[in-house]
Amino acid sequence: MVAPTFNTMQRRCGFTGFVTLCCLLLLECLKVAGNVPFAQEVSHLHWHRAVATWYGSPEGDGSDGGACGYGSLVDVKPFRARVGAVSSMLFKKGEGCGACYKVRCLDKTICSRRAVTIIITDESPGNYGANIGRPHFDLSGAAFGHMAVHGRNTELRNRGELPVVYRRTPCKYRGKNIAFHVNSGSNDNWLSLLVEYEDGDGDIGSMHIREANSNEWIEMNHLWGANWCVNRGPLKGPFSVKLTTLSTGRTLSARDVIPRNWSPKATYTSRLNFL
Repeated sequence: MVAPTFNTMQRRCGFTGFVTLCCLLLLECLKVAGNVPFAQEVSHLHWHRAVATWYGSPEGDGSDGGACGYGSLVDVKPFRARVGAVSSMLFKKGEGCGACYKVRCLDKTICSRRAVTIIITDESPGNYGANIGRPHFDLSGAAFGHMAVHGRNTELRNRGELPVVYRRTPCKYRGKNIAFHVNSGSNDNWLSLLVEYEDGDGDIGSMHIREANSNEWIEMNHLWGANWCVNRGPLKGPFSVKLTTLSTGRTLSARDVIPRNWSPKATYTSRLNFL
């Protein structure tokens, strides 16, 4: 096929259309140069309205574990004091676990312009957001107070419920690679994995594993929260794991990340991450 000339494209599209075409071509070039397609950026500039509450101790880190299954990870950095429970529309039956959001309160008399970044680790009790017709964030006491102007953290927490705005933001776990925790009860016929420290989208749309000396990717089932499982055996390690994010469909494959002599309750860290 012969590429159209400059004059031919100009006649077909008109000058305005030609300029538009040039802009589109430039965007395509930028996508390639950045090696991350614009459609795969999880960050959004548009803010959405929601309400926020807080739970736990006033300066505390929030939940102990939570509906995503992260367990004691929520008590230590980088999760510590950044955890948040959300209503069902954001929790997405557990597939929203691990997603990161910026949350900022709107009352200028007491709120700073600073947004707090939180990680979804739990679901709001009683589907709170659905009852008020608006997305809901239930933050740790520390995260909630962080939205206040200097010195007014306690006063802000005393409000109890706040109008806020929120938007997605890429997760960033500096110095961490994606890890896979083998859940208790796993055996050669039933393998369950919890995904930890996923940069970028943070959420998971699908997971597959591949056994040693095999070309077949076996699809895992979403169990609950950030936990996935496969009921098929006997399974033979080492296992490669392939993740596909829920938000943008980006894929990452960690080869032989779970060794042949794997054991339940062990965590195996890959050499990879999305960012």
